[in-house]
Amino acid sequence: MLKSPSMELLTGLNPQQQQAVTAANGPTLVLAGPGSGKTRVLTARIAYLVGNLAVKPWNILAVTFTNKAAKEMTARVENLLGEARGLQIGTFHSICARLLRREADSLPFDSNFVIFDSDDQLSLIKLILKDMNVDDKTYRPQGVHAAISRAKNELILPDDYNIQTYRDEVVQRIYTAYQQALLQNNALDFDDLLLWMAVLAEDHPAVREKYARQFEHILVDEFQDTNTVQYRLLKALAHHHRNLFVVGDADQSIYRWRGADYRNVQRFEEDYPDAVTILLEQNYRSTQTILNAAMAVIDRNSFRVRKELFTERGDGLKLALQETFNGQEEAAFIVDKIARLVSTRQHAAGDFAIMYRTNAQSRLMEEAFIRANLPYKLVGAQRFYGRREIKDLLCYLRLTFNPSDEASLMRVINVPRRKIGNKTLTDLRAVAQNANSSMGLVVLDLARGEKSEYAGTFSKAAAASLEDFGRLLAGWRARHSDSPPLILLDAILADIDYQSYLDDGTEEGVDRWDNVQELRRLAAEYSDRGLGEFLESIALVSDQDTVDENASVPTLLTLHAAKGLEFPVVFITGLEDGTLPHSRSFDDPEEMEEERRLLYVGITRAKDRVILTYALNRSAYGGYSEPSEPSRFLDDLPEDVLDGSNPLGITRYTERAQRQRQDEWERPSHRPAAAARVLEPTYRAGLKVRHAAFGEGLVLNTKIEDDEEIVDVFFQGAGLKKLAASLARLEVLDSPDEE
Repeated sequence: MLKSPSMELLTGLNPQQQQAVTAANGPTLVLAGPGSGKTRVLTARIAYLVGNLAVKPWNILAVTFTNKAAKEMTARVENLLGEARGLQIGTFHSICARLLRREADSLPFDSNFVIFDSDDQLSLIKLILKDMNVDDKTYRPQGVHAAISRAKNELILPDDYNIQTYRDEVVQRIYTAYQQALLQNNALDFDDLLLWMAVLAEDHPAVREKYARQFEHILVDEFQDTNTVQYRLLKALAHHHRNLFVVGDADQSIYRWRGADYRNVQRFEEDYPDAVTILLEQNYRSTQTILNAAMAVIDRNSFRVRKELFTERGDGLKLALQETFNGQEEAAFIVDKIARLVSTRQHAAGDFAIMYRTNAQSRLMEEAFIRANLPYKLVGAQRFYGRREIKDLLCYLRLTFNPSDEASLMRVINVPRRKIGNKTLTDLRAVAQNANSSMGLVVLDLARGEKSEYAGTFSKAAAASLEDFGRLLAGWRARHSDSPPLILLDAILADIDYQSYLDDGTEEGVDRWDNVQELRRLAAEYSDRGLGEFLESIALVSDQDTVDENASVPTLLTLHAAKGLEFPVVFITGLEDGTLPHSRSFDDPEEMEEERRLLYVGITRAKDRVILTYALNRSAYGGYSEPSEPSRFLDDLPEDVLDGSNPLGITRYTERAQRQRQDEWERPSHRPAAAARVLEPTYRAGLKVRHAAFGEGLVLNTKIEDDEEIVDVFFQGAGLKKLAASLARLEVLDSPDEE
């Protein structure tokens, strides 16, 4: 039975929310600030249309981006209206799939089409590359698929694909074959669900008119996350009644790499000049100080409608800005701070979120929690040591350390692909069992070529592939006995060309390579302890059980994953130039603005406290510590939102830093060449030196900064590097004065 809401549904709504819910017919743009109750507005709007304006439920279409959001919206509407049969609420993809099945007679596929998931799509791309005799190392399947996906999201069909290079021409041919193969399989991929619906709406006027007349009101959640094809589809469906009600916030558009285009907000205003714009500025989540800090960050972005966020929660606590010596100390500070706030009963353990720019940054935080014997949960990613690329490389190292480790061999013997098939592996296992040996030892013996006792056991092709792998393994085995873990790891990375294997042209590929670099940083810390100790320490960490996802414990997550969530206390870590904002944004103004939006989203997740942290030094990819600059975004924060007595409100974490540095100097095993504390430079311009990772180099300059000697060295193979002398452990080869 349908309830009949009256104006009572406006009870509890603020004036701006009421204006949105009761907006007159026509295009409406609701710019909803964070924590401003946009979901409540959307559901109340639907209830108002049905209960107060007598709009039939089946004449309303409401679209969002996640199934979770769609279910929540449906539940709220049903709570207000009771049963609302015929009301269509769902994600873009689910609604398009439903409509495509109805209209399949107008399309080149049947109504019983299947939807290929990500694995199906990649498998099809790989098959096409093989059929076309295209090198899958030059044209990585993930990268090719990403290019095709971007084209579809821009409503670009194969015949219209923009060809400017030879690579574009090859991708266009693969795209054509891919679409043909999908149709032959009566299948669609996720992007096709939107693409074909847009094609249907634009190329079949009768179909477009049918749905444009049916959907008297169209409501859109998270409008800033729409892409080109979604926007054009919405325009087509709304062209008859023009009752397009969109809710979003361009300031929270952080998915540009997925195809989201915040400029659709501007396009909406241009395409509908008569649109009513309503600002939802009252925030129900954060304190005013947190909102003031967030506004100070986002106000530097251009071409946006400014919102004056306000709350009735009062000023609240000022933001803390914490400086630490390095990343390890930053992680330790955060864990210590959480422990103190929990022990003093100011907060519960589940109140905390630790946010960072990239997944690779979770490693130091995870280890700090484990060392403190405190549970945590990780959102939106696997634990660092459980990530595919990390497990691959650890298995390579384990196999080098212990060739009888068959679990590691089975994982990596065909990663990257070496044409060692299942039959060869089955034969290899049988040979090893018959010889009372292990598969790894057999492979090592095969590296001897014709001298191997197993030389005639395999087919010529299989023996050649196994011999090649055996030679690699033998080379790593010879190296590991007298090389630090980092040198061995770098040799493995180079020999298997692992960067090319990961770098498939996608954001995920970049993220995975960042994780590899984080593993390299960790390996560098074991330069004087050997591979065995390195692997043992990781095993002890990775064997820790993960906590129940529903437990009330601190949450670790990226800023991207934090969208839509809220926490009483938020830590935002790694606030240094190159990390946040990311170095990839330095030469791209639009990327830089998105980095600023990321920080804005992070700050506005907090209810009561925000603690910002950065490190004076970061371990670079070679393992040495490199001075870092505080994020340029920190300059935008006004003094009155920061807690502290100095101009920037920075609480220096110097006592722990000094103790840590002093410990490094006093430990004989870690003492650099100059055993005394650095007061005068140890190195000088013109010295020839050697670094464990970068090889031989020439000192160009040296200076003392905060009791640390910073040396500029030019390495023939690695270029100019800025090194902290106490951590770089440079070996002096000779100097001009010695001639």
